[in-house]
Amino acid sequence: MEVVPEIFKPNNDHEAYRHGLTKAGLGETGLVKDWLRAADNSLLQTQKLNLPYQEIFYISSVRPEAHGYTFSAKRGQTITIDVHPENTDTLRMFIDLFRYDAEKPSRDYEQVASAEKNEYQLHFEVKQDTSYVLRIQPELLRGGSFKLSISAIPSLRFPVQDKDKRAVGSFFGDPRDGGRREHHGIDIFARRHTPILAPTDGYIRFAGERGLGGQVIWMMDRQRNLTLYFAHLETILAKQDTWVSLGDTLGTVGNTGNARTTPPHLHFGIYQNGPIDPYYFVSDPGQNPRLIRSDTALVGKQVRLMKNSFLQSPKGEKEALEQYQLFEVKAAMASEYRVALPDGRIGTVPMKDIEVMNTSISTDRLPAKASLLEHHGNRLVTIENLESTKDLTVLAKNSHLWYVKTADGKKGWIASAQ
Repeated sequence: MEVVPEIFKPNNDHEAYRHGLTKAGLGETGLVKDWLRAADNSLLQTQKLNLPYQEIFYISSVRPEAHGYTFSAKRGQTITIDVHPENTDTLRMFIDLFRYDAEKPSRDYEQVASAEKNEYQLHFEVKQDTSYVLRIQPELLRGGSFKLSISAIPSLRFPVQDKDKRAVGSFFGDPRDGGRREHHGIDIFARRHTPILAPTDGYIRFAGERGLGGQVIWMMDRQRNLTLYFAHLETILAKQDTWVSLGDTLGTVGNTGNARTTPPHLHFGIYQNGPIDPYYFVSDPGQNPRLIRSDTALVGKQVRLMKNSFLQSPKGEKEALEQYQLFEVKAAMASEYRVALPDGRIGTVPMKDIEVMNTSISTDRLPAKASLLEHHGNRLVTIENLESTKDLTVLAKNSHLWYVKTADGKKGWIASAQ
């Protein structure tokens, strides 16, 4: 009996592109293997971020690269990731978001969102408090400079008119009744009769007087499968068994029920198989990303250290480096650069310690004769034998090697004199 192979159904655009390369017979080529290796390595060598965040980054069009970032987010937030091309034509960019447990050494990555094909933006509503890894990778042989912006905003509108998180006076988990129970919501304080607004589109399951909450509303958010609870209302305007739209007035702030001895406030709760902390669903951080003060013109360029400094690895480890160390700038950040060493290692250096290579370094450690070397992968190969080193322009260094330019414009490495 003939066995019909199962049709491949990709889960995302990155997977579909990878499958297409394999079907085209390119899966075993060195270029594609390097592209896949870059994708995997980007999940392990990640830049740790605090949101909101922005940077200008560079990806080479000559060698396969991918960038990885790690950040934490809270349930109820909406993450927006925007990758804007700065100086390149339209290209296919893969933007993928993974969830992982930072406490587990295995780091099992669960893909939770991907940008649509030919899209440069991704939106994702966070379903649990955890850490995320963002991977950004272009198609083969395409690159350039890009601006990355990541923000975290509430997925629901703040439910009290003209108020924000500063009006929250009691939080989820606060003790109640002398510690015999916990607070299953947040209390938003406002003047009596302040309008209470629908945080999203929804269905009013109940509107009326019930128990300790006094005048209450139970509302279904069908999009997120959540139940929203509004308590201690002064007046109820929403009608039971009706649909409401985002921003509709549901009622007004009061202190009915067991809140009679407290100032007027809205008790707002969210439930899904039990109570959920609603704070991050409605609380806007109100922060702007740190300004990029490092020189964005250096992104994608070679630079050197102007003095002894250090490289901070993605894991936070600091490595001492000597003056004139060569880097390639991979990203311009708020007050530092993310750079790549000649051996491919990635880290950050303070922006004040970087300079362009527009002057020659004075050194007496050059040999009289030398072989001009070039990196090929992890190997150094000779590209020219130099009979004299007198006319070389010394640009930078890396360990025992000097990075030089010959009189006819060739660049490469020569070993330091012993």
